[in-house]
Amino acid sequence: MNVRDRRVQYETAGLDRDDLDESPVQQWHAWYVDALDAGLPEPNAMAVSTVDDDGVPDTRIVLARGVDDDGITFFGNYESAKGRQLDSHPFASAVFPWVALHRQVRVRGTVEVLSRFESDAYFASRPRESQIGAWASPQSTVISDRSELGDSVARYTSEFEGREVPRPPHWGGWLLTPLSYEFWQGRPSRLHDRFRYRADVDGAWVIERLAP
Repeated sequence: MNVRDRRVQYETAGLDRDDLDESPVQQWHAWYVDALDAGLPEPNAMAVSTVDDDGVPDTRIVLARGVDDDGITFFGNYESAKGRQLDSHPFASAVFPWVALHRQVRVRGTVEVLSRFESDAYFASRPRESQIGAWASPQSTVISDRSELGDSVARYTSEFEGREVPRPPHWGGWLLTPLSYEFWQGRPSRLHDRFRYRADVDGAWVIERLAP
């Protein structure tokens, strides 16, 4: 079928203001539980968009590792394209695409680097192979072929044999502090339900319905 002609009618129940929690964080967790119960793969996956020095957007899928009142945490290589862009322009948007439920959550906000204590704690919880990989991969740089990665993995596997793998100084976490959340529920005829939580000047959340 031609991509242009593909159509899916969203017949899911609608979303009303009374359905929403006053807290966008609690509302996110309610929908996250629904995604878990529905068996969606990687329900904590989110597309994170940043901009480079030319103002060109860049997007990739990462895994959220914490969602609370402070914000959304995720981890990666500070020297990657993502890390360099966030260092120069500490703002990002993110989308949780729960397509099977005809839902998505959009987030926009500021980004800051997590403390080294938080990054150390999360790194220590990762599988050893992933810890080695954080040392072995010069993320976002050009490499000659796959064997270059294999050689690097072998080097660091040998270097850290018999001891704990420390967190690389170029690897850690970020905190995305939302200025807004948007909860999107698919409806028939593309007349979807959209509600935005917007941070007011006093720190309270203002909830607004948006036209589809």
